[in-house]
Amino acid sequence: MTAASTPKETIGFVGVGLMGHGIARNLIAAGYPMTVIGHRNRAPVEDLVGRGATEAASLSDLAAVSSIIFLCLTDANVVQQVVTEMEPQLPPGTVIVDTSTSDPVVTVALAERLAAKGVAYCDAPLGGTPAQAEAGELQAMVGASDETYARLKPVFECWTQRSVHIGGVGDGHRMKLVNNFLSLGYGALYAEALSVARKSGLSVQQFDSVIRGGRMDCGFYQTFMGYALEGNRDAHKFTLTNAYKDMRYVEAMANAGGCVSTLASAIKNSYAAAVASGMDGAEDYVPHLTDFIGRANGVK
Repeated sequence: MTAASTPKETIGFVGVGLMGHGIARNLIAAGYPMTVIGHRNRAPVEDLVGRGATEAASLSDLAAVSSIIFLCLTDANVVQQVVTEMEPQLPPGTVIVDTSTSDPVVTVALAERLAAKGVAYCDAPLGGTPAQAEAGELQAMVGASDETYARLKPVFECWTQRSVHIGGVGDGHRMKLVNNFLSLGYGALYAEALSVARKSGLSVQQFDSVIRGGRMDCGFYQTFMGYALEGNRDAHKFTLTNAYKDMRYVEAMANAGGCVSTLASAIKNSYAAAVASGMDGAEDYVPHLTDFIGRANGVK
């Protein structure tokens, strides 16, 4: 990674949660002036202010002083609400960078609307974990014009291990949904495979002794198993609510393309059932799906 030696951009950041805090912290460390907006979780906001960020009183105030505005939000509806509130105060030349996992249809519509005002849009959803966000080792899947990407690349280098310019606006979010289809499919598959193993008399330890280090091993498996094997609730901090939301977006994208989506729908329903069962979708994470599938099968 390299940092800008004389930063000229001023950064606004909306959504300094599990992933956003690490990105914002690395941008401050690289010397970029930072404005953040308050949140009900005050700890990350106060940490960033302690590192030199300014807290804005409103989204309008943040928009007025920022040349690049990062969004790291929960879903497309929230992104729309935030952008709409900022829109009257966005000066021409501003770039909005949406790192959320969002609906590409919404992304393209927002980009077209803002382009008429001279505001550029970039979708740059994230690959990685909160720990990687803090370490500046995320991957960004970028949808933007060539000109916008060239402007943003030095900024991305402060908080990514790699940024991949996928294509135009919307392509980053499309690729992210395909990526999450794979990862969340792994999560549903692992949860069910563990129940089958336990039901047949195999322990979690026996299961792991074969998979770990073999051809079926991967980074996602290792963080997922941090809970099933070691009981670490925070080993893979991606909520069930977000998993369910992302798979709904995947299913919608498949439907829009006229695709058969048998597996996508089944995976979505695994997360939907877990959330509907009463598990706390905002506090329970993807590896905790093993608890729901296990209970359904009468195993712990």
